[in-house]
Amino acid sequence: MVSLFKRSNQLKASLTKTRASFLTRLTALVAKTEVNEAFWAELEEMLIAADVGVETTIQVVEKLRVRAEQEHSRDAARVEAMLKDELLARLQVPALPPRPSATPYVVLVVGVNGSGKTTSIAKLAHYYKAQEKRVLLAAADTFRAAAIDQLKVWGERVGAEVVAHQPGADPGAVAFDAWQAARARRADVLIVDTAGRLQTKFNLMKELEKIARVLQKNDPTAPHETLLVLDAVTGQNGLQQARAFKQATPLTGLILAKLDGTAKGGIALAIAQELGVPLRFVGTGEGLDDFAEFDAREFVDGLFG
Repeated sequence: MVSLFKRSNQLKASLTKTRASFLTRLTALVAKTEVNEAFWAELEEMLIAADVGVETTIQVVEKLRVRAEQEHSRDAARVEAMLKDELLARLQVPALPPRPSATPYVVLVVGVNGSGKTTSIAKLAHYYKAQEKRVLLAAADTFRAAAIDQLKVWGERVGAEVVAHQPGADPGAVAFDAWQAARARRADVLIVDTAGRLQTKFNLMKELEKIARVLQKNDPTAPHETLLVLDAVTGQNGLQQARAFKQATPLTGLILAKLDGTAKGGIALAIAQELGVPLRFVGTGEGLDDFAEFDAREFVDGLFG
């Protein structure tokens, strides 16, 4: 298990680019001691630039304006403290009901090609193996031969067996065989990769529904988690992808990949606010260990330095 200290450092380090941009502007803004219309306008601009999103930004700033008026405060430093509280509150998505305990514990991973999905699967496998779990991977993205090959390479690196069929095979059949193999080999966790892109949202929904139905023939409670991988660098485009996937399949959590590669980490806030799906993990670098459980307070503390 990743220690709290290490996780905090990982999150803080992954926010370096965002913090450099966000905190520099915030510090300059707070130095302006008078809270007036120009202050609020600049705060809006700063949050939008961090990819918090227009709608969420307007809501946040309006809430701060009301609080400042109620407290008769024109102290910019006080508004900064209010902002920190407000961001934290909006990142704390209510927890979902407890997930079933089963063996194997089935995690379905979805996301578009290029989002960091395969790398995130490897990091997730490594995360579970660090907890002394036996992990098996299912290469159910059969639409791309490269996806199968990539998963096999990562499987070797993390020491996780990979169940795969030929390119073009039925993804449901791969998932079925993988569950059977996981059960026979007494694996604790089965992580199922899925197609990164299908022609239409309808096709995507049907494919994911089929994989879920096949898994449920073995275990009616599966999949126990469905995690969506989003590329933090894509910002608002990633949010549009998330909307499509949420309509296609019940999501239990999100993995925000490549957080270290963007100066617009505010997308985490936009995602949490709009989707109402918990952020479970963040990619904090390129290594297998650069993967941390998401914690809203640690994220906000890291953002404010």
